[in-house]
Amino acid sequence: MSDDPDWTEPGAWPVADGVHRIPLPLPMDGLRAVNVYVLETEQGLTLVDGGWAVEAARRRLDEALASLGRTVRDITRFLVTHVHRDHYTQAVVVRREVGAHVSLGLGDKETLDLVAEPDGYADPTIERLERAGAEKLAAQWRSHVAGADRPDPASWEPPDTWLDRDHALTVGSRTLDAVSTPGHTRGHFVFADRSAGLLFAGDHVLPTITPSIGFEPAYAEQPLGDFLASLAKVRAMPDLRLLPAHGPVTGSSHARVEELVAHHDERLRLCRASVGTGPRTALDVARDLPWTRRGRHLDDLDVFNAALAVMETAVHLDLLVARGDLVCGDADGVREYAAPSLGP
Repeated sequence: MSDDPDWTEPGAWPVADGVHRIPLPLPMDGLRAVNVYVLETEQGLTLVDGGWAVEAARRRLDEALASLGRTVRDITRFLVTHVHRDHYTQAVVVRREVGAHVSLGLGDKETLDLVAEPDGYADPTIERLERAGAEKLAAQWRSHVAGADRPDPASWEPPDTWLDRDHALTVGSRTLDAVSTPGHTRGHFVFADRSAGLLFAGDHVLPTITPSIGFEPAYAEQPLGDFLASLAKVRAMPDLRLLPAHGPVTGSSHARVEELVAHHDERLRLCRASVGTGPRTALDVARDLPWTRRGRHLDDLDVFNAALAVMETAVHLDLLVARGDLVCGDADGVREYAAPSLGP
């Protein structure tokens, strides 16, 4: 059950006593909006995630807070689920104005350091695409990012506190469990209010889409393995109302976790079947797989989504290697996968 049919509708939508959901718009993004959650306390407002630091999002935040009789000056704290710009950057900007305290997962420090490089951000995507056998796509990506705005280092200042390991946080009269859930990013955290039956899930558990895996500047050896282990952690918790970063509020965190696990089990099966005896590259396999809910072919995707698809295929293949279901080798800088009995 969702809280409303159009979850992107502007406003401050009540979720529970003292908790409101504010959807903020996203520029150049198929996700349409990001949910920021406002927790009211006697000491001020705590926000789970901050939104993207763009004018439209700030205007929408100001309007939604005004409908609650509040302003950004009432914000004392941001609990940011992960370092991506649609979650982190507006928290940094608001902090400069009002002195709010910002927390972020320690696992995202390396990514934050890379993006905030004053001499320019060295995007590792091109090398990863080339290793996946997607040289043409890598060249397209190079042209794609050349015309894009460079990350503003001022929007990527460090947080006040690094969240490390699972622990409890006091937010007014609430106790939130800060739970480390790496996978979508290395430093992703979710926040559980067990007493109220709420899970502030960030991008870890989304109700209608699957979060990207393997697309972040700082390398993770097994991001899909990390993600599946994090899903198991959430499944072992009580079944909570799912408060996602993208999409409507839904009734059961357990039900959606089980769907996500089943989805990746099926993708792993399809990847293994595509390799056959091999050798095959991640690009080869990605061209065999259906993409999006419409089952589109890789060649029909735009450059950005095709790159995500190839890199996500690679992390599925790498997990199959780690499990012993495939082996991989290097052929002139390109990773090739094959059945264990043959080798690449």
